[in-house]
Amino acid sequence: QVLLVESGGGLVQAGGSLRLSCAASGRTARSYGMGWFRQAPGKARAFVAGLSRSGGRTYYIDSVRGRFTISRDNAKNTVYLQMNSLTPEDTAVYYCAARLADSWYEGASVAYWGQGTQVTVSS
Repeated sequence: QVLLVESGGGLVQAGGSLRLSCAASGRTARSYGMGWFRQAPGKARAFVAGLSRSGGRTYYIDSVRGRFTISRDNAKNTVYLQMNSLTPEDTAVYYCAARLADSWYEGASVAYWGQGTQVTVSS
């Protein structure tokens, strides 16, 4: 069992930055690839960024590549999503996810989800 707890969401103006954190608990947390998904109002939850178990490979959707950075601190069992140059289109509930694999893509199976954290970008 892995428990994921997100933090760091909030309200920011367009062009601003936020850093989301996801603390993972459980003895096997380091065995999981970690990722971030988001769900905008009226839309389905969608993949945003992912990180392999070692942290050596990263995956991003095109719309955030170059603006978002995913990273992990295995010593702290924490994954981060640094979000820069935010736009109103980034407004969504952001979910942390864990899966027993290294690769990430839209539709990838997820073993555990966090509860979500709201990110709102004002224009």
